[in-house]
Amino acid sequence: MAGIAGLAKKDSYGEVAYMLDRIAHRGRMRRKIFEAEGTTMGVVWNETGFDMFSESAGMNFVRDIAGPGHYATVMADNGTFIFSRDGLGVAPLYRGKYSDGTLCFASEVKAMIPGVSGIEEVTPGEGDSEQLHQHLSLSAETKPTTTDPETISSELRSLLDNAVSSTIRDEDTGTWLSGGLDSAAVSALASRYTGRLKTFTAGLEGSPDLECAAQTAKHLGSEHHEAVVTVDDLVAVLPDVIWHLESFDPLLVRSSVLNFIVSRIASDHVSDIFSGEGADELFAGYRYLRDLPGESLPDELLRITGNLHNTALQRVDRCATAYGTTAHVIFTYPDVVNYALSIPHELKIVNGVEKWILRQAVDDLLPHKIAWRPKAKFWEGGGVKEKLAEIAGKNISDNDFRNERQLPNGWVLSGREELWYYRIFRDYFGDDITLSWMGRSDVAPDET
Repeated sequence: MAGIAGLAKKDSYGEVAYMLDRIAHRGRMRRKIFEAEGTTMGVVWNETGFDMFSESAGMNFVRDIAGPGHYATVMADNGTFIFSRDGLGVAPLYRGKYSDGTLCFASEVKAMIPGVSGIEEVTPGEGDSEQLHQHLSLSAETKPTTTDPETISSELRSLLDNAVSSTIRDEDTGTWLSGGLDSAAVSALASRYTGRLKTFTAGLEGSPDLECAAQTAKHLGSEHHEAVVTVDDLVAVLPDVIWHLESFDPLLVRSSVLNFIVSRIASDHVSDIFSGEGADELFAGYRYLRDLPGESLPDELLRITGNLHNTALQRVDRCATAYGTTAHVIFTYPDVVNYALSIPHELKIVNGVEKWILRQAVDDLLPHKIAWRPKAKFWEGGGVKEKLAEIAGKNISDNDFRNERQLPNGWVLSGREELWYYRIFRDYFGDDITLSWMGRSDVAPDET
């Protein structure tokens, strides 16, 4: 991963350097600032094997790229910029304008404030520069060759295996292991391509994730790193989580706290990390999906997959880059996405069992208890449950909530937990920011 930033004017090395300083965590090893076609652009990055910038006469760009289906590219073009972002929005990218009308961009919003108005997220899939990348399409370009479950599970397994094997960097790569199916599947595949895989998990004492992750790690023979945290630990890390997330959405914040702690631990041991995010959206892992009419399931999966850039993928990106690591989200690789979306919905939920076809594909790699473990929310499996909401309830009165629940932009906060997070967010980003670039969860906590 990398951090990119720039201004649509010349001789702006100092301003771009300041922007890069704000997102220096995204790339701790190298930095480059240069002028191109009337603009000033910069990039910070770690060694990934990809070109993060070009000053050639025909192609002047900076980009954040860490693998197939993961890129954000900005090209200078006669005093302005052409923006290009992968179809799922795995790599973040924002743009805005200063008061004098100067266009700017950055990987994170914090690099553009204060002084920038009209900040917006570059839409996933935006851009049509064939020179740089072929955009990820959510249409089914890769389809199963049959409707036979055994054949489909075998083909899916092969695609996942190829994605992992083409990405892994030997001893420099580990996995976030929550103890659920998705991260366990990726860990099992990765363990076949490294000497001894390093796995990382966190949770409150007695949490289901700690137990299941330990069982999976033992089965795989991985070098397992476990963090048993307290509620005080969760509260202490909240400001850093919200600063990096640039969000006060309660589901996103709650699900990021343990992930943030795990990322900190992993960064001491590996430079690259595998994540199992995306599987719930592609293979119907959420509880509410079981109640939908079968014929409407494909459209709903396409919709929530298209929203990943504001939910799970944002969490993965910000938690990993906060500590200078590069996350690889195997389930979002283009071939995997296109194949998964074209699998018949009847094979995704079978007799009330979600992600059935994925479980079939990796059943022989994992203990039965893990391969067929029911879906647990990231924050629930780690033992967080409603603890953060309870603390918010004790610290924010009903009167406070009534007086502060409506934000200056008209948004109405969902509860005292969100107000708690918003207060922290406001301390960092102010209350006069438009928030037009921020996504908000549209699925209630008890539905996922």
